[in-house]
Amino acid sequence: MPLTGVKALTFDVFGTVVDWRGSIIAEGKEFSHSRHVAVDWARFADRWRAGYGPAMNLVRTGKIPWMTIGELHRRILNEVLVEFKIEGLNEADKFFLNRVWHRLRPWPDSVEGLNRLKRKFIVATLSNGNISLLTNMAKNAGLPWDVILSAELAHHYKPDPEAYLTAARLLDLRPDQVMMVAAHPDDLAAAARVGFKTAYIPRPLEYGPDRKADPATDRNFDVSAANFIELARRLA
Repeated sequence: MPLTGVKALTFDVFGTVVDWRGSIIAEGKEFSHSRHVAVDWARFADRWRAGYGPAMNLVRTGKIPWMTIGELHRRILNEVLVEFKIEGLNEADKFFLNRVWHRLRPWPDSVEGLNRLKRKFIVATLSNGNISLLTNMAKNAGLPWDVILSAELAHHYKPDPEAYLTAARLLDLRPDQVMMVAAHPDDLAAAARVGFKTAYIPRPLEYGPDRKADPATDRNFDVSAANFIELARRLA
């Protein structure tokens, strides 16, 4: 099917639209200053994020009941605080730290690129993040979504096919009328398997300057672009 049939673009958010690692490091340094705790926030951010996939797999395999990403983030945070020997934080401190995921900062091209893309397409999240998290993030970062869609609506985390198919159904579109936009090839591959078109946007600094981004070698995408602004030009 030609790309002219695409009506909506659905976006992975963590890493594709927002810089989760840089945001956690920046907020963590401010937290350290105000709470007088010494933490290697780069390592902390990496470890926190590393728990994301395994935690979702516990839900996916039925080992724990459905939990939102916000709840899983807090579960992982509790483990990481122990691992890093961070003591003396009260419940308000932990709540504030966990809400950093609601305050993640966009990549420099994200807001402008999304505004350009929404002139022609519906632009929607399709994230494992829960709806309240994505809504607060959009308000904080000025992300101009037409609609916020989440794996929470399907009770299936990506890359389960139900996450993508539920998004298409809620948009009242066929899968081939939706294009998944992501920095993560595995996300795009899963979307393609259910019939979505795919757009790859590399984010080489997602994991910091010392670690390579998710490789995209030998993958077939309908579109590849350096950033959202270039994607808007490619799809114009």
